[in-house]
Amino acid sequence: MEKKMSVPLTTVTRDVNKLAAPIGNVYETTMIIAKRANQIAAETKQELNRKLEEFSTYSDNLEETFENREQIEISRYYERQPKPTLIAIQELIDNKIHFRKIEEHPEEKNA
Repeated sequence: MEKKMSVPLTTVTRDVNKLAAPIGNVYETTMIIAKRANQIAAETKQELNRKLEEFSTYSDNLEETFENREQIEISRYYERQPKPTLIAIQELIDNKIHFRKIEEHPEEKNA
């Protein structure tokens, strides 16, 4: 996952019409951003789970649970990352999202 792009950490007010201009439809733009944000969230979750698996202990005793400083730091790192929606919006602005429109079949238009 690319994290070197300059993504704001807080919500930024955007001109929706300007954001939707390349796609031509506000609702389609919203769906593209939402789908990409879900992909980013899933990738981030898998990455975090892989890193936290290193700390998992296979023990039947629940009392052996203890706080691990490295584990806490990894969790804090991910908490400080920009939200997936903000990343997806920035990717759309930077033309880094590839999408395709599904066109209606000609026989459906005549019906």
